[in-house]
Amino acid sequence: MNTSRADTIWRLMTPDDLDHVTALAATVHPDYPEDTAIFAERLRLAPDGCLSLTGAGTLCGYLISHPWRGLLSPPLNTLLGALPAPAERWYIHDLALAPHARGQGYAQMAIAKAEDAARAHGLGTLTLTSTRHALQFWARQGFTAEETSAEEQAILASYDPEACLLSRRVG
Repeated sequence: MNTSRADTIWRLMTPDDLDHVTALAATVHPDYPEDTAIFAERLRLAPDGCLSLTGAGTLCGYLISHPWRGLLSPPLNTLLGALPAPAERWYIHDLALAPHARGQGYAQMAIAKAEDAARAHGLGTLTLTSTRHALQFWARQGFTAEETSAEEQAILASYDPEACLLSRRVG
């Protein structure tokens, strides 16, 4: 079903979106639960990296991203406290779309917006942790695996046995 509509847009996330973001995350990523506090903190720390996809009056997707440094993923469902300074890359914490919003280019639009945010912060690399379910999607978007330390491998294993740290240069 194609539900692409002219009124479906990516916009800056607001605190009013957080309950909807948490509910969508629980539906889309049931094996990777995160508390609302995680999303609220990322929104507070990097509001320009947190977007909501809205259409027909409902939230149908979100992007959580922020400045980051190094090749250690933030552990799942863990507060950061603060962003690292100086940052050296832009980290995509989560990109999720409701099933009816998939296959219409909204994910690619979100990645482009993450690139815009990275450029605005003078950062030339996008990085993310991919779960086993999304590895093929991220590979199609040009992301490749990073060499990882034993510490990073332990963090990745807390997601799932096939999770991988991926990066790509900002286009």
